[in-house]
Amino acid sequence: MLKTFVLAAVLIVGMGRSALGFGGGDSTKVDSAAQVAKIVDSAGVHSVHDMALGLDRRPEPGIFDMITNLPRDWRDWAVDNVQLRYWPQISLIAASTAVMIVYDNQLWQPFLKEYNRNNTFHNASDLFVDMGDGRFQFGLAGVAAGYGLLTGDKRALRTASQICEVILAAGGVVQLLKHVTGRESPVDITTNPTGRWDWFPNQIDYLYHTSHYDAFPSGHLTTALATLTVIANNYPEQAWIRPVGYAACAGLAIGLVAQSIHWWSDYPLAIALGIGFGDLVSPNPQGDVSVTESPRKEMGAIQTEWDRLLANTTIVPSYTMGGAGLAMNVRF
Repeated sequence: MLKTFVLAAVLIVGMGRSALGFGGGDSTKVDSAAQVAKIVDSAGVHSVHDMALGLDRRPEPGIFDMITNLPRDWRDWAVDNVQLRYWPQISLIAASTAVMIVYDNQLWQPFLKEYNRNNTFHNASDLFVDMGDGRFQFGLAGVAAGYGLLTGDKRALRTASQICEVILAAGGVVQLLKHVTGRESPVDITTNPTGRWDWFPNQIDYLYHTSHYDAFPSGHLTTALATLTVIANNYPEQAWIRPVGYAACAGLAIGLVAQSIHWWSDYPLAIALGIGFGDLVSPNPQGDVSVTESPRKEMGAIQTEWDRLLANTTIVPSYTMGGAGLAMNVRF
């Protein structure tokens, strides 16, 4: 099982890094299609702007940016990726998916047997899968937002906003692909040993028998890698984030196969989507743009939605019959 874990990690890291240029985050290429420039404003704050596509990735995002940015995220991702210069990455994703489809059943059966036989492996798989269902990622965003609001840490607020945005942006594409491809999960295979593909399935059937149609691509792995990429891009000085995160994602990938939720061939595209959207929403995968906190503004100089929210937020001691704690009041 250790060898299998290492292989899963290699798949995620190798495929993921090759996909960096296939999703809006390749800072080594400078051209008119996807140029990321460093701009220093009058206050000396470094910002990242995607000059070609026109989306301002501000260090201090607005409260609703995670929603209002979505149409442009989808447009920018499509425009930046549908280019012939990315044929090596596209070919790699297609070829690895095709090869795995052929051997999906043989690759799945050993993990299912181990999951049913080994209680430790069973529990570990369940734990990793629980970390990839979206609640964990939104929980990280909530922690970052809470910390940012309490301390005035703009980077934490930006990270929280971008985590929510990338989950929604990447998740929207994943759901579209699931509803189009209609691939059967291992747990429900009936007519095909590697899962039936029911292109453009009846959406009523999809609603009531979701696992018959929603295997491809993996939403769990997509959102996990997207969240990891956003956090790593916002904290480039923390070198441990990527290796630890990739190891966790490898465990997630194994757990999903062991639980018969996904096939191995559901992963190559999910990896490209996750890291691609992560780099699109939080540019600068190389960490070459300053993430220094913005200077504190003078009192009364409220310029952004976050500043208004902070100015109207109070935290006071709270006492009830059941005990004591803190109460946070937000005035809208």
